[in-house]
Amino acid sequence: MSTTSSQTQTLDTMSRLTPKFAELTEQVLFGDLWKRDEMSPRDRSLITVAALIALNRTEQLPFHLSLAVKNGITRAELSETITHLAFYAGWPAAASALTRFAALNDQ
Repeated sequence: MSTTSSQTQTLDTMSRLTPKFAELTEQVLFGDLWKRDEMSPRDRSLITVAALIALNRTEQLPFHLSLAVKNGITRAELSETITHLAFYAGWPAAASALTRFAALNDQ
């Protein structure tokens, strides 16, 4: 999984301030959970993006939106996910996600 400079900076900060959290993130979350055969990375990305939108965790969205595209989810599918979740997770959560999605489309 390739990382951007902001993601590298986040990992560096995490490693410096919360080394065990960084270790668990790298080894358990991305080193094990995301690599399990029972679900494809594409499906994991869609579920993760949906959960982040529903929980209004927009700070984590840029990384996971980019990862979702790398894992084969189209921008049209992400757009539809945001629209769909407006009705299930709330209009404000979807509107906040839209701001992050717009930044992805500007890349």
